Amino acid sequence: MAEDRPYKLYKIVNGIVIDHIPRFQALKVIRVLGVDKDHDSIVSIGTNFSSGKMGNKDVIKIENKQLTDDELNKISIIAPTATINWIEKETLVKKHKVELPSILKGIVKCANPNCITRHEDMKTIFYPIRDNDVLRLRCHYCERTFDKEDVEII
Repeated sequence: MAEDRPYKLYKIVNGIVIDHIPRFQALKVIRVLGVDKDHDSIVSIGTNFSSGKMGNKDVIKIENKQLTDDELNKISIIAPTATINWIEKETLVKKHKVELPSILKGIVKCANPNCITRHEDMKTIFYPIRDNDVLRLRCHYCERTFDKEDVEII
């Protein structure tokens, strides 16, 4: 029963809960959100929790944080199975499963050192490509395709 579960993560009053993160990916999500550098509120990170859907998962709770569309898109690259829960006054007010957009603008740095985006002041544009549950990203400008692990999220 749920009420018999041991207390695992700090309860938040207002903020977000990012659930269903693939295991051991929570720290990457924290980094791309910038919470590791400039956030004053309590951040709780749980890794390798048992999950009926995923086997194991990570969870992040961030007090007094709201997410922008760009931040949601960044999360979708790292954790395409993630669910975002918005909490207000200790109550779930909105739940949202992240979705990878068809175009990523200004979110990913091209790994090709010869790409024009590395030499000119311009927003990058990438097209996500799913290949048997493997995410690859194709640069609009140099047309090279990279595994998501080979690109930097900015």
